[in-house]
Amino acid sequence: MSVSSEIDPLGKPLVLFGAELRKHRKRADMSQERLAEIIQFSMSLVGFIERGQRTPSRNFVQRCDDALEAGGELVRLWEHLTRAASPRWFRGWLDIEREAQSLHTWEPLVVPGLLQTEEYARVVIRGEPGITDEQVEKAVQARMERQAAFALLTRSMLWVVLDEGVLHRPIGGKEIMRRQVERLLEAVDLPRIGIQVVPLALGATTGTSGGFIIAQLPGSADTVYIESAIHGHVTDRLEDVEAIRARYDTIRAGAHPQHVSIELIREAQRSWT
Repeated sequence: MSVSSEIDPLGKPLVLFGAELRKHRKRADMSQERLAEIIQFSMSLVGFIERGQRTPSRNFVQRCDDALEAGGELVRLWEHLTRAASPRWFRGWLDIEREAQSLHTWEPLVVPGLLQTEEYARVVIRGEPGITDEQVEKAVQARMERQAAFALLTRSMLWVVLDEGVLHRPIGGKEIMRRQVERLLEAVDLPRIGIQVVPLALGATTGTSGGFIIAQLPGSADTVYIESAIHGHVTDRLEDVEAIRARYDTIRAGAHPQHVSIELIREAQRSWT
């Protein structure tokens, strides 16, 4: 998905889409009037959408993508901005994630979605009972676009605490795990991402009930996303946030410091090579 350097990724979604549409139209050397004629919508509507004042339909977006030979970029951006490829219950969290100044996450079973490789994500998602191949691919695409959106948020910090078992659980087999562990090593080199590993030898049970994410929002109360067997739960209820934060602090207190955690990740990389 291409996002113009002129666009503020923290801006309103409709403004972002409108700027991308305008960029593609100008690249095609096409006037608003000519585009409207080709897609059979009014020129005023094209103008409204380019200014971020109207929500485009998928039909409108598809016709623009075809007319401007955008190669699917406009459709993919529209799906990302409307959260069309994400479960309805998860879409509110995506807005929170985008606004957060820091994210603190605990994962006892798998690598967090923001750090998954495409192949690893595909295997994890495919484990959902009854899911179709088409649904798998849409969900994988949504996860990759979520990662791309997070990469643009240079002010946001991501602090990850993993159970050591995550590094050794053979999700998808040896080659997929090797690439996934390498992805963790690449991530931890970035100044705004931290990873700590809770050793198996600790035998702790505090976090075995499931993963969660704590989002710290500027000028607002913290919000948490709590995983469950069916779907996640998003809440800013004070009692819930305090309980999750206490759990996170307890888990993190038992984790290795980052330099030791990196060595454990490197050992896992060697074991999958």
